[in-house]
Order: sequence, then structure tokens, then C-alpha cells
Amino acid sequence: MSYPVGFEMDYVRRRSRVTTFLRYILAIPHFVFLFFYEIAFLVVIVLAWFALLITGTWPDSLYQFAGGFVRYLARLTAYMSLGVDRYPPFSGADDENYPVRVQIAPPLAHYSRLKVLFRSIYSILAYVIRYALSIVLGFVAFLSWVAIVITGRQPESLQNAIKFCVAYTIRADALMFLVTETYPPFGEDG
Repeated sequence: MSYPVGFEMDYVRRRSRVTTFLRYILAIPHFVFLFFYEIAFLVVIVLAWFALLITGTWPDSLYQFAGGFVRYLARLTAYMSLGVDRYPPFSGADDENYPVRVQIAPPLAHYSRLKVLFRSIYSILAYVIRYALSIVLGFVAFLSWVAIVITGRQPESLQNAIKFCVAYTIRADALMFLVTETYPPFGEDG
């Protein structure tokens, strides 16, 4: 893994028409869980920002929590955008058996305090690209939804587009969430 946030998503051609059709209804418990997880994450990220600004290092427990949030967000995003059919776990723990895997490298020994201080400005370009890809992701997810509901299969080209968009989105989020301080690669090889 050359980039500190690795992303993998398995391709399965045959898909469930029923769970695809009802995807947003099935995800309601996750939306509730995400609401509370985000509140806790906001507290953690503010504490981490101050810790990084003062010491230049991540407190280990806060880093693990932030990494878990990034993993959970990746799984939920992939599920909602029809990248996977399997219901995501209510956890940010590492799970090699789930079809979406996010590997997060250990924290650096020292982070640039200047990049931490100006993270919102530093990451603007990544978020512009992320926004554009979220529009593409919504369109591709809709095409996938139609294809799966009608045929019960997802074309591999649509899956690859979803994988590309979700991978960049998660890596851009990791940049903004202070998990990494390097710009995400625009490709799957990172």
C-alpha cells in the first residue's frame, strides 16, 4: 500500500433486486447510527486537531477512532451507491471478510503543524474533485440501480466507476479528517 489509505471493493455480478430496490429504506438504521457516530467523531477530530497542532502527533486512541470512522463511512458509501449488496456492519473495525476494505497505515511519527493549521484551505482542491466525483457517483449509482432492478446483474464497468469514485471520496475525506496529510492519488493504484 503506497498511499496511507488503501481501498478495495469486491465485484459481484449477480445482485439482489429486492435489496437494491429498497436500499434507502434498509439503510435507515445506518443513518441513525451515522448521526451519533458523526457527533462523536466531531469531538474526536477537534481534540485531534489541537493535539496535532500542539504536539505534531496523533494520540493513538483518537487515530484509531478516526480510522474506524473512515472505514465505516467507506462501507456505508459503497453500500448506498450499490458498490456492494452485503449489509455493512455497525462498526469501523477492520473486517477482511466484508467486500469493502479500507487499510489505514499507522500514524506518522510527526505531522506538519502548518498543514494541520490550514487543512481546510490545503484540502480545497481535493474537495472540489470529491464534489465532482460525488455527482458522477450519484449518476452511476442510479444507472446501476436501474440495471440491477431490471436484470439482477451489475455491469462491471458501472462497478469500476463506483469503485473509483468511492476510493477517491474516502481518501479525500481522510485528508480532511487529518488521517493523512498527503493528497489522494487520482487512481486506484495509490
